[in-house]
Amino acid sequence: MNKLFTEISNCQICASELLLGPRPVFAADPKSKIVIIGQAPGLAVHRTGVPWDDKSGENLRHWMGIDSQVFYDVTKIAIIPMGFCYPGKGKSGDLPPRKECAPLWHSPLLSLLHEVELTLLIGKYAQDYYLKNTAKSTLTARVKNYTAYLPEYFVLPHPSPRNNIWMAKNQWFKAEVLPDLKNRIEQILM
Repeated sequence: MNKLFTEISNCQICASELLLGPRPVFAADPKSKIVIIGQAPGLAVHRTGVPWDDKSGENLRHWMGIDSQVFYDVTKIAIIPMGFCYPGKGKSGDLPPRKECAPLWHSPLLSLLHEVELTLLIGKYAQDYYLKNTAKSTLTARVKNYTAYLPEYFVLPHPSPRNNIWMAKNQWFKAEVLPDLKNRIEQILM
């Protein structure tokens, strides 16, 4: 695992495309029980090198019903983004995750995690990649029908504050989906 971590940490595959340069951000351990597959680090995370070290991370931890200590315990939770580096700023937010990362690094990394009980697929990019032909057409339809992807995957919208409008329109998410997520997380981490 150390060799793979070093390779990922030193990756330069898309360095010429990254305005701020590569800084892969991820965390994993062979004993990880939950895998979080999100989009890509934002600017704040690029600066600190700590995954989900922003408001989105606070929201995600709240959704999961855990604190930072549990969240950053790699024997409990692995964090593997679709794009390992900050992709840069676009017109209406960050650019999409780089397409090189997941095909190159996910399989070798996930093959080393032997105790995974649940994978959280956060946002469209992770869901499109992992659910392929079994995915509902929209993120809302996927999340509303989240039980169709269990027990392997738990699909979620991105916890960004930018999604507050989506949350307000979809009250069922807080009432139905989040209690089930918290219960599953608690059962796995007991």
